[in-house]
Amino acid sequence: MAKPFDGRRLGAAMKLLRKPVRETTFFGMTIQAGADLRAFMTITRSPKAFLHATHRVLRHVRDLALHRRGMDLRNGNALVARLMRAALDLGVELRTGAEVAGLLQEGGRITGLGMADGTCLRCTCGVVLATGGYANITALRAGTFPRDAEHQTLAVPEATGDGIAMAQAIGARMRRDLARTAALCPVSVVSWPNGTHGKFPHIIERGKPGVIGVLANGKRFCNEGLGYHDDVDALLGAVPEDLPARSWLVCDFRFLRRFGLGVVRPQPLPWRHWMRRGYLKTGRDLAELARACGVDPAGLEATVAAWNRGAARGGDPLFHRGTTPYMRLQGDPEQQPNPCVATISRAPFFAVEVVPGRCGTFSGLAANGRAQVLDTEGAPIPGLWAVGTDMASVFGGHYPAGGINLDPAMTFGFITRRDAAELSA
Repeated sequence: MAKPFDGRRLGAAMKLLRKPVRETTFFGMTIQAGADLRAFMTITRSPKAFLHATHRVLRHVRDLALHRRGMDLRNGNALVARLMRAALDLGVELRTGAEVAGLLQEGGRITGLGMADGTCLRCTCGVVLATGGYANITALRAGTFPRDAEHQTLAVPEATGDGIAMAQAIGARMRRDLARTAALCPVSVVSWPNGTHGKFPHIIERGKPGVIGVLANGKRFCNEGLGYHDDVDALLGAVPEDLPARSWLVCDFRFLRRFGLGVVRPQPLPWRHWMRRGYLKTGRDLAELARACGVDPAGLEATVAAWNRGAARGGDPLFHRGTTPYMRLQGDPEQQPNPCVATISRAPFFAVEVVPGRCGTFSGLAANGRAQVLDTEGAPIPGLWAVGTDMASVFGGHYPAGGINLDPAMTFGFITRRDAAELSA
């Protein structure tokens, strides 16, 4: 969990920092998982939470007026801003808008970069590739992603496999033998009034009490309290390839106002405009909701009835939601005896369509334990390293916890810096 960072400490460099994703913010203000999020979710039930949320909103309004963006940075923005500040303090030069054409190699060793404008950047130690993987390059995805055409990406537009392509051009090997070739995440597609579209990552609310995920037959297909990667993995395994890979998160009015659903915020914020836009489906009863979604009504009614019977006893006989510390952490401590389980019973009922998404790629360049890129024979290419999603995932395509791309990127970034320092000593 990144500690909050005051963006004003970046000075003029603040303009280099990408703004947080619109779908996951409140008018550009990032709400951080943990105590910050709990305060916003309990704003109408706790004076302390009300004061915390009010302070944060007023500070954000001030920042918008003075800086045209939020300066109380959280999550990924806080992490990158702090690293950027450290780099600037060390005299690192940040060059943006510089297009690289390829790697320079002499005598088998990487000696620099060829730039698109015809100039060259020479190096004494080597080059570290960290260009964000290939989440937005169709040619590579088609050969590695299952049901690629149905995936929605959460990666930045610049993640087009440039680093991998440059390395392959000088004989590097790409690994595709991973359990999954991407970090998966369930998403819903959001249409904004200006005609643009975005993707909302369903990371938080799936494990809260009073919501379930169902397929077109109205049946549940996984334990919603598990990780978001596991959710999509189960979806791809449950839906035949000749049918669309989609599911629906289903809840009642009580859940919607307490926790929100997707981009729909909890009380006291309004929700009906999302229904008018078609993002939020609703029904006076479960059968009406099912018809609005294209889900089998009888199947959904039977599923919710079974869920409610278990929830009344504080359990989930089918998938055992809320039975591990991880799942219980995602729940609501006020809901007892199981913080992850509550009945779906208060009309009207709501649903949001969810499809497969990806945070980034797991497949990438083969590298050794020091992040040195390997050639097709398995030997290190002198002077070439890869980190982040340019490097094949050290977890073999599995997703044991959040930050599974960021943490290795920072770890192997440190290792490459250490090795480069030894070479230049």
